[in-house]
Amino acid sequence: MSAVLLDGKALSVRMREQLRQKAAALPRQPGLAVILVGDDPASAVYVRNKEKDCAQCGVRCLNHHLPAEATQQELLALVEDMNRREDVDGILVQLPLPEGLDSRAVLEAIRPEKDVDAFHPENVGRLMLGLPRFLPCTPAGIMALLRAYGISPAGKHCVVVGRSNIVGKPMALLLLAEDATVTVCHSRTPDLAEQCRRADILISAVGRRGLITSDMVKPGAVVVDVAMNRNEEGKLCGDVDFAAVAEKAAYITPVPGGVGPMTRAMLMENTVSASRRRQRKED
Repeated sequence: MSAVLLDGKALSVRMREQLRQKAAALPRQPGLAVILVGDDPASAVYVRNKEKDCAQCGVRCLNHHLPAEATQQELLALVEDMNRREDVDGILVQLPLPEGLDSRAVLEAIRPEKDVDAFHPENVGRLMLGLPRFLPCTPAGIMALLRAYGISPAGKHCVVVGRSNIVGKPMALLLLAEDATVTVCHSRTPDLAEQCRRADILISAVGRRGLITSDMVKPGAVVVDVAMNRNEEGKLCGDVDFAAVAEKAAYITPVPGGVGPMTRAMLMENTVSASRRRQRKED
């Protein structure tokens, strides 16, 4: 393998220690409310990981688990209770929600200053205007990883594969803010391979195993794999044919151990930042 691994796991460990020190310096311990509805096994794992992250960063984690039969009104009432609590600085509603619940209405009910996922329309709009209160966790984690390895998007051609509201669209905005030229590809893009071959920095966030093959990557490119899939053996893998692409790229993220830990670290970053703003009454 010739590519340098972009080690998000190692960087996230250093970030959590820095955040623990920042949290300890505040007058009050930061608090994150995590709301889980139903018994989806994957969601339960994500929630347990967030509990561990909070403990490592000195953040108080307030878990709320509602049954799958919970009504929209019950969920909204819980969100509003967390909105009012002074010891809660951030609110995270674990997605997906059970069928019958309106996730958009729930996310919009979270006060923007406690929206540490940066999903609220006000926070999305602020990002669009270049005035972010919080940065979306996965795109922000990718930018932090690039900075840690001295990779500047300025003047580079960046190709983002995927146009989701969670990753693709905000990723393009963050890259534009760093003076990159950005192409966003999706299911309707003709000749995806040709678009990818033009990329100095290629970011794939589709969720399709084996989508990005070696022939789609420019020699010396930076390749960031956001996806989390499983192969026939049940092992975690991303969108990128890792072994083949690693022989061609200059830098590449592993799956797992690349973008995932950075996403979790940025959630903690947003939570501690929210607490600091609220405690110091900053805008």
